Amino acid sequence: MSQLKHLLSAGDLDREAAIGILDIAEEMADVNNRDIKKLPTLRGKTVVNLFFEDSTRTRISFELAEKRLSADVINFSAKGSSVSKGESLKDTAQTLEAMGADAVVIRHHASGAANVLAHSGWIQGSIINAGDGTHEHPTQALLDAFTIRRRIHGSGSNGKDLSGLKVAIVGDVLHSRVARSNLLLLNTLGAEVHLVAPPTLFPADASKWQAELHFNLDAALNDVKPDAVMMLRVQAERMNASYFPSEREYSRIWGMNADRLALLKPDTLIMHPGPMNRGLEITAAAADSKNSTVLEQVANGVSVRMAVLYQLLSGERANIDA
Repeated sequence: MSQLKHLLSAGDLDREAAIGILDIAEEMADVNNRDIKKLPTLRGKTVVNLFFEDSTRTRISFELAEKRLSADVINFSAKGSSVSKGESLKDTAQTLEAMGADAVVIRHHASGAANVLAHSGWIQGSIINAGDGTHEHPTQALLDAFTIRRRIHGSGSNGKDLSGLKVAIVGDVLHSRVARSNLLLLNTLGAEVHLVAPPTLFPADASKWQAELHFNLDAALNDVKPDAVMMLRVQAERMNASYFPSEREYSRIWGMNADRLALLKPDTLIMHPGPMNRGLEITAAAADSKNSTVLEQVANGVSVRMAVLYQLLSGERANIDA
């Protein structure tokens, strides 16, 4: 597997690279099940978490992953920092470079911010995109694929992809960086992708995407019989217009509830990237069912992010340090 420097997009990964990261994540999951959940792999490396948007799951997951690999961790929040006083991304990046950052995990409200940071020359370390605007969120796609692979093939399913599996991505596709990254990675891993949403919540260019488009959730569930259904969060904070009549109407037509759960195959996975709007895109009956992988996705996020950090910063080492 060739050495990656950055992870900016799920499209950066070919099949070999994606499976390689998922396989490393299997080993990291074993570490996370030990009494002492620590490896010396990144000792002496400095990783900066640079978050310009609020986050709980992603930031804590990355921080935990970094600490379990023994990295020195700096958490940099835009709120209360020089950024809130008008400092530019360039100035911030050059400050981090002067501090000797080996990697920067960035979440930013502007699409393309991670790409700018990686190719600007302002910083020499590795850049990991932890979500940029409505563009991408590649580590979320990796942890989702890891979760699907483990549920379908079992733990220790090294070398396997997702060929032959059908995955439905449902809801606010327009504003979802999770949907974009998952679409790319699922296609790379051989899955058949179905996008299900109201016409108002599809991007204008969705017909060019490598996926089948559906405008009726019940019909899609009946016709496709997916192996996994990924419910997307309705991102009201990114909506500057009325995309659907009301929350009640959205929940009735597009929400994953007990009735729609009954339409699924007994072992179909119910996924959600979090945080969930319970009662809107998903009800408690679905979120807390045996089909739900929501908590597994959170736990798997640590293992996958450990694998990404390992691959970017120590991938040249032949074996994971015990």
